[in-house]
Amino acid sequence: MSFLNRLFKIGQAEAHSAVNQFEDPIKMTEQGLRDLREDLDKALHALAEVKALAIRSRNDAETARSKALDYENKAVLLLQKANRQELETAEADRLATEALTKKTQHEAQATRANQDQEKFEASASQLNQNVQQLKQTISQWDNELRTLKARVTVSTATKTINQQLAQLDSSGTVTLLERMKEKIATEEALAESYGQIANESKSVDQEIDKALGADGSGQASADLAALKAKLGMQKQLGSSEL
Repeated sequence: MSFLNRLFKIGQAEAHSAVNQFEDPIKMTEQGLRDLREDLDKALHALAEVKALAIRSRNDAETARSKALDYENKAVLLLQKANRQELETAEADRLATEALTKKTQHEAQATRANQDQEKFEASASQLNQNVQQLKQTISQWDNELRTLKARVTVSTATKTINQQLAQLDSSGTVTLLERMKEKIATEEALAESYGQIANESKSVDQEIDKALGADGSGQASADLAALKAKLGMQKQLGSSEL
């Protein structure tokens, strides 16, 4: 219960401050549960001892009542024996008086034992309530621990991702990527521009050749005639035709 008062009164400002200073909430919660289980073991031990005392007091009371009854029976027997003149009356009275005195003493012992039994049983009842409360608290914090572990896993992963994203942004990696994308777009535009210039140059040459009447097939015929003339093939062709 001491750890409960120290750690689990979350509504108090001091507990909030203590929790905020924990380096590892999971380990601290696990330690808290270990302390609670130790408290439970102590409470169970105390409960067993108090119950044992209650049982002993009950047995003592029963024993005392039995002895009181026995002394009462002995007193009766003594008086009966004197009545039968088997024992002198004075001696019987003396012994019967002693027996009744013993009876009274044992009855008093039985009464005290009964009172002790009631006290021990009341204490046992209170201890049993504490034990049940500790068991319930331990069960609750076992469940809380599983939830805390899941929350820590999620928060740790989220923190790692956010740190990575923050580092990317702060180191200028995102800016660098944007700049590289812009540069590629510029290079693509420049390549397209050079392609347009090249196409425009070819188109101008084609227009000039067309205006001058340049014909690839006519030039080829002229070149063929010149070659034949050089080889003297024109004359041979003319003789064969005659």
